[in-house]
Amino acid sequence: MRGLMAKPSGEIIETPIISNFKEGLSVLEYFNSTHGARKGLADTALKTANSGYLTRRLVDVAQDAIITEEDCGTEKGISMRAVMNGADVVVSLSERIMGRCASIDVINPLDGKTIVKAGEMFDENNTEAIETAGIDEVLVRSVLTCEGEHNGICAKCYGRDLARGTEVNIGEAIGVMAAQSIGEPGTQLTMRTFHIGGAAQKGAERSHVDANIDATIEVRNQNVVKNSEGLTIVMGRNTEIVLKDKKGHEKATHRVPYGAKLLVEDGKKVKAGDKMAEWDPYTLPVITEKDGVAHYFDLVDGVSVTDDVDEATGITSKKIIDWRSQPKGGDLKPRISLLDKKGKVINLPNGLPANYYLSVDTILSAENEQEVKAGDIIARIPRETSKTRDITGGLPRVAELFEARMPKDFAVISEIDGYVEFGKDYKSKRRIAVKPANADDGEPREYLVPKGRHLAVHEGDFVRKGDPILDGALVPHDILDVMGVEALADYLTNEVQDVYRLQGVKINDKHIEVIVRQMMQKVEITEVGDSTFLVGEHVERSEFDEIIAKYESEGKRPPVGKPVLQGITKASLQTRSFISAASFQETTRVLTEAAVQGKVDKLFGLKENVIVGRLIPAGTGAYTAGVKRIAAERDQVILDSQPQPEEETLEGANDAAALSAADTSAPEEEAKEAANG
Repeated sequence: MRGLMAKPSGEIIETPIISNFKEGLSVLEYFNSTHGARKGLADTALKTANSGYLTRRLVDVAQDAIITEEDCGTEKGISMRAVMNGADVVVSLSERIMGRCASIDVINPLDGKTIVKAGEMFDENNTEAIETAGIDEVLVRSVLTCEGEHNGICAKCYGRDLARGTEVNIGEAIGVMAAQSIGEPGTQLTMRTFHIGGAAQKGAERSHVDANIDATIEVRNQNVVKNSEGLTIVMGRNTEIVLKDKKGHEKATHRVPYGAKLLVEDGKKVKAGDKMAEWDPYTLPVITEKDGVAHYFDLVDGVSVTDDVDEATGITSKKIIDWRSQPKGGDLKPRISLLDKKGKVINLPNGLPANYYLSVDTILSAENEQEVKAGDIIARIPRETSKTRDITGGLPRVAELFEARMPKDFAVISEIDGYVEFGKDYKSKRRIAVKPANADDGEPREYLVPKGRHLAVHEGDFVRKGDPILDGALVPHDILDVMGVEALADYLTNEVQDVYRLQGVKINDKHIEVIVRQMMQKVEITEVGDSTFLVGEHVERSEFDEIIAKYESEGKRPPVGKPVLQGITKASLQTRSFISAASFQETTRVLTEAAVQGKVDKLFGLKENVIVGRLIPAGTGAYTAGVKRIAAERDQVILDSQPQPEEETLEGANDAAALSAADTSAPEEEAKEAANG
C-alpha cells in the first residue's frame, strides 16, 4: 500500500492510495501514483544540472585561492562561539574551532594558565581543555582576515588541511577544495520550496527563553510595566537577561523582545530549565503605555476594518484592511487613541500623543471605549516571518546567498544607535528618521519605508546599530556596510549551514569563509586622496593595499575605500584574470573589454595557466614557481653587479645572441639523435 502521496506543489493529496500493486490500482490511484514518481525523476534531473552549475560558479570564483606562505603575521581574527538554537547547542565551540589557529593566547579563567598560545592550532586535546574551562568565545585566525602578499593565503590563517588532518601544505588549492566541498552535497539538497505549515520543517519559532544553567539573573535596560492581569510586560526593545554564575562571570545573554512577559526579577536566582520570559512568536503586540480609554478613530466598517472569521477556531476578530484602495478611504488614518476621563488624548512619557496607528492586517484586541491599563495589548500585528511563506529550500537558497541577491521583502536596518522619529507620509511611502544618540554620529539617517509593510519600531524607540526598523529578510550588503566583514561572514556562514544542517550534511565553516573572501575582493573608493581613482570606482583589494602603503611611505594622502560584496558570478567575471573570466561566461564581452582596456594577465590562478598550457601554481607547481623566482632574482643580482661595457657594436650583440641560441638548441638536437638512435 502506497499511502498518502504528495502533489507536485508539495501539498498532500487527501485520498490515500489504499490498494497495493498486486491487487491493482484504480485509475485515479494509478494517476496519482505515477504523477508523484515522475515528478521525483524530473526533479532529480533538474537538481543535478542546478547543483553542477552552482559547483562550476563556486570553482570559478575560488580557483585562485592558494596557500602561498607559512604565516602572514596578522593579529586579526574572527570570534567563534557555539551555534545555539534557543537553549540547545547545535554545534559546540570545540567542533567549530577544531583545526583552526588561535589569534591570541587562550587563557584558562580558572587558574590563569595559557591553554593555547597565539598561532598554535586547536586540536582534540586542547579543545577539550577549553570546553572544561568554560570558555564560550575564542578568537581564531581566518582566511577572511589573512594578510598574505599578492592576495595569497597563509597556512596559519587556514589551519588544518581537512583531507589529511595535518597542517595545510604550501601550494594547496584551498579555493577549489572549498568549492567542491560546498557543491558536492548540492545534489542531496532539495529543489522544492517548502510551504512551512506549522512546525513541520524547521521547528516552531522561538517563543520563550529558558535558563540553561543555575545562575543569578541580571536584567539590563529594564523597561517594564505591570498589566491588568498583574503580569510584567517588557516595554523596551533592548531589555536583556544576563545569567551570571557564582563568581559573577557572565554565562549567557538573552535579548527579550518587546511585549514579552518577564517571569524573573533582577538579582533573583534561577535553576536550569526555568522559563525566564515568554512571548507570542507569531504576532507583534501593540501595547498601551498608560492607563486610559481605548477609542477607535477612522475605523470604518467595510472600508478600513472588517470582521474576520478564523476558519480553524471559528472566532471572529476585527482586522484592518487596505483602506487606501477603497473609494472612501483616501484620507483615513486608522488608529486607536488613549483618552482620559474628559475625552482628551493622553500624552505619553516621550511627549507624543498616545495615538497607535494601525497597519494593514493588524488584528484588534481591544473593544471601542474599553478601559485599558498600561501594558495591555490593544492590537496584534502578524509577523512577516511567520506567515506560511515559502522558504526556498535547499539549493536555490544556497545559490541566492552566494549570489548576494536582494531578498523580496527585505528588512531595513538602522546604521547608528539612536531614537526613531516618524517623518511625513507620502502617497505610498513614509519617511522614518533615526536621530543619533551621541553627537559624534553626525546627521540623522533617513529611511523611506513602503506603507503597507509593518514597522518593527514605534516612535521614540531607542534602536541600536543593526537593529531592524522594518521586518523582513536581511540584505547581505546592508550587513556589510553597517556591521562589518565579520558580521557578514557570520550571517552567510550560518544561513548556508542552516540549509545543509536541515539535510544532515556537515560542511566545515572555513570552506564558506574562503568563498566569502573571494566575494569581497573589490574595494569601492569613497575618498580619492592624492590618487588617480574616481569616487565609486571598484578596485582590486591587493592593488588598493599596495597603493595605500606606497602613498603613506611617500607622505601623500592615501585613498579611502570600503569593502564591496559581489555575487559569485559577478566576482568571477570581474576577476584580475581576463582569461579566466572569458572561459567562464560571456566570452565575447569579456575579451572585447579586456582588449579595449589593454589588460594584462599575470597568470596567478589555476585556470588561466591551464588555458595557456603552463604548469599550474598549485601543488608542486607552487614550489617550482618559487624556485624559478629565486633563480631569476639571483641572475638579476649577477647581471647588476657586472660592469656594463661602454658601447657594444651591433655585430657583437648579434654574435652573442647567435651563440646563446646555439647553446639552447644543442641539447635538443642531441635528444633527437638519441631518440632516433
